[in-house]
Amino acid sequence: MLPSVLPARILLLVALLLSPVALAAQASAAKRTERRNEAEKVVQTVIQGGVVPAAVSRLRYLGEEPYAAEIITEALRRVMEDRIRRNLVAVLAGLDTRAAEPSLVRLAGDGDSTVRMYAAQGLARLNSRNIQVLLPLLSDKSSGVRRDAARALGASRNPKVGKPLMAAAKAEQELEVRAAMLAAAGESGDKKQVKPLKDYLTNDSESTRFAAARGLCRLGAPEGFAFANKLLTAEDRFVRRQGLELFEGVPAKKASVALKPLLEDKDRALAAGAARVLFQGGDSSMLDWLVLASWNAKGEAKLAYEKELETLQLQDDRRKAILRRAGVAQ
Repeated sequence: MLPSVLPARILLLVALLLSPVALAAQASAAKRTERRNEAEKVVQTVIQGGVVPAAVSRLRYLGEEPYAAEIITEALRRVMEDRIRRNLVAVLAGLDTRAAEPSLVRLAGDGDSTVRMYAAQGLARLNSRNIQVLLPLLSDKSSGVRRDAARALGASRNPKVGKPLMAAAKAEQELEVRAAMLAAAGESGDKKQVKPLKDYLTNDSESTRFAAARGLCRLGAPEGFAFANKLLTAEDRFVRRQGLELFEGVPAKKASVALKPLLEDKDRALAAGAARVLFQGGDSSMLDWLVLASWNAKGEAKLAYEKELETLQLQDDRRKAILRRAGVAQ
């Protein structure tokens, strides 16, 4: 009898050991089903006229962006009303998920200019390498499409788009669109565009000069940094913040000489912004600096630091870890 009893006991023991795992798996599956059901409801609210930003926020909170992209793509095959289609594409563009990229690529050639614009915005957020669908949009009849196509091409970080962006900028009449094209040419990483960008530094348009300087800073050109540093020495704090803006996207190693002194500036919003730009440029110590500065600050100064931390989407557990490491919190 013993041999027959022993396997039964072993099976019982195995069942007891596996049951927590099985229960956990079932609970996880149930939660995911619940999240997906809610995602479907959120998309349905958009179809019924719901607000786009709220829908994007909720879908990203649920963490089911790829599934939401799938639902929206399917819904776009059925929805015919222009306003609803545009809203659905706007949500799709705001999900920041690779699962949406094939649909956004297709929608970049849509007959509705607003849809094309949202598609370009979504591709920009994904730093899409699908430049072949974006390049034709530089000559689109819609200025909004041309602008966002330029931004998407710059975000691709593909040096091959530098030349067509500069050519488009030369022909562009809309100042805002031209500015986007010039900045994107620099963001593309095409070093050959340094010389043509320098020619725009003396342009009659302030926005054009600023965009050319931004492009040059992205390319690491001394002329761009000289332009930015001149703004940083101005008396007007808003002009100085414009100077800081030119260092967005610049590696910390190249920006630190100009930005590190700003950490002591009396304009704490400028100081906080400089720390955030340096952190995004690769200086990890600047996150600790921001967290500790916020911990010690009060009033408007604290708000300045928190604004930048919110931009970085700092998680509470990471903030607590930094404070513990500094010995100022349990």
